[in-house]
Amino acid sequence: MDWVQSISAAIGYIDAHLDEELDMADIAQSAMLSPFYFQRGFAMLCGFTVGEYTRSRRLSAAGAELVATNAKIIDLAVKYGYDSADSFTRAFTRFHGATPSAVRRGEATLRSIAPLKIQLTLQGGTSMEYRIVDKGAFSMIGRERTFGYENCMAEIPAFWSEHFANGGQKVVCGRYGVNIDENVNDNSFEYMIADPYDPASDVPAGYTVRAIPAYTWAVFPCKGSMVEKLQKLNRQIFSEWLPANTEYAIATGMCIEMYSDPREYKLGTSDENYYCELWIPVKRK
Repeated sequence: MDWVQSISAAIGYIDAHLDEELDMADIAQSAMLSPFYFQRGFAMLCGFTVGEYTRSRRLSAAGAELVATNAKIIDLAVKYGYDSADSFTRAFTRFHGATPSAVRRGEATLRSIAPLKIQLTLQGGTSMEYRIVDKGAFSMIGRERTFGYENCMAEIPAFWSEHFANGGQKVVCGRYGVNIDENVNDNSFEYMIADPYDPASDVPAGYTVRAIPAYTWAVFPCKGSMVEKLQKLNRQIFSEWLPANTEYAIATGMCIEMYSDPREYKLGTSDENYYCELWIPVKRK
């Protein structure tokens, strides 16, 4: 199953189970991907998260059922994953712009969201540089925090700002950003601001040492002002490189960002020549 087929299979699974409890590990398994890369790839290809898509499709289906049947609002709430009629009504109103009661009385219109269909549009050929590197096991030291997939794009940069504001660079300067979801967690993953670990050094309170296993890595260079260039590179990997690649598939739920020292550039991370890399563990198909 190729990358686009994998995401499409997961979308089909979601739509077939809208009125059931959806487990992220099961959705990712239907795509034969790790939850980490499934959720990341889904967001890059579709422009919104798995959770946002699922909520929209459920509320769309609930609206259609509301006007087509005599089902009680509390029954619709439970069917589509809400704990109470009040929480369902709030979500329904935000999505449709009117309460369930108003819609049932014919006083408002409904919003409908059709199932997604992933299609790649051929555009001008984009040059993507990468290299394949076999790297042995190594260890990192850093500050680690758990993030939900829903808000991580905003929260991780804030984590970096907090680290530097609190003087954390005196312990870990932040050569790497490590994303880890090896435990197949449904809705969250670990992120680590890290440096290479020297086993002879002490580990200060609040810091963690993590072993990174030996992998084959696809290493993508990135040049330009952060964070826009790195986010663009992520989108290209998921929308261009992975769908077109016939040799390699993602090996595990992990990726590593490698950062140059900002002090080497006139404008730091905002410099047009600032250099970083994105490492993705891969395996032969």
